[in-house]
Amino acid sequence: MNENDNTETDGGEDVATDGGGTGIVAPDDETPTWRERKERKQGLSRLTYEYFERARREDQDLRMESDYVERDVLAFPAWPHEMVRNLALTSFFTGMMIFLAAALPPHIGAPANPSSTPAIILPDWYLYWSFGLLKLGPLNPDLALLGGSKLMADRTYGVVANLVVVGFIAIVPFLNKGSARRPVEQPFWAAVGVFGVIFALTISALSVKNLLPMDSHLLFDLTFLLPFVGGFIAYALLKSMREGYMFELNRRYYRLRPPK
Repeated sequence: MNENDNTETDGGEDVATDGGGTGIVAPDDETPTWRERKERKQGLSRLTYEYFERARREDQDLRMESDYVERDVLAFPAWPHEMVRNLALTSFFTGMMIFLAAALPPHIGAPANPSSTPAIILPDWYLYWSFGLLKLGPLNPDLALLGGSKLMADRTYGVVANLVVVGFIAIVPFLNKGSARRPVEQPFWAAVGVFGVIFALTISALSVKNLLPMDSHLLFDLTFLLPFVGGFIAYALLKSMREGYMFELNRRYYRLRPPK
C-alpha cells in the first residue's frame, strides 16, 4: 500500500483513507470548492471521477453511521452529485447516437410522388395505437331506432375512441392517490397498467393488420382478449406474492411505512 494513502494514528496503526496525499478524494476538512475544482487542469473526466468517488465515500460513511441493520434509502444533493452523473450519462448516450448515425446512416428511400397514393398509409410507429382506434368500426353499434343505421360514422367513432382512451389515461392519476412505490403494494392498479401496455401493443398490431400474416377477425378478437388475460394474470401473481414480499423481503421498509 502506498504510504501517501495512509495516515498513522497515535498508536502507530496505519489507517486507510480516501483523501490526503495523492488520494482521489480529499478528507472532509480538505474538500476543494467548486471553483477550485474548476480551475484544475486535469479535465472533465478527472473532475467527474472525483465526484463519483466522493459520492461513493459519503454513501459508505452514512451507512456505517446508520443504526439500521438493513439498507437505508439515502440521497445526495442534485448539484453537483446528480448533475455531474447525469451529464456524464447524457454525454455517453449522445456520443453513441452520433457514432451510430455516422457509422450506420439510415437508408433514404425514393422521393415521394405526389401523383400516386401508396397502397398502405401508416403514421409513425409511436402513433400506431391511435391509428388502430380508428379501425374500431365493427364495434360501432347499429341502432334499431334509426332503422338499422349507425348513430355516427366509423371515422367519428374512432375519434371518440381516441378521446375516451386519452381521457382515461389522464384521469388515472386522480383515481389512484395511494403512496405505493411497488406494483405488489397495489395489485389492482398494477394490473391496470399491464392491461394498458398490452392493449397499446395489440391495438397497434390491429392498425397494421394488412401487414400481418393473421386472420383479421382473429386479430380483432385478440386485440381485446389479450389485455384482459394479461391484466388478470398480473393481478393474480402480485396478489399471491403480496404476503411473502411484504414480510420476508422488505421487513424493514414495511415496518417504517406499513401498507394500507
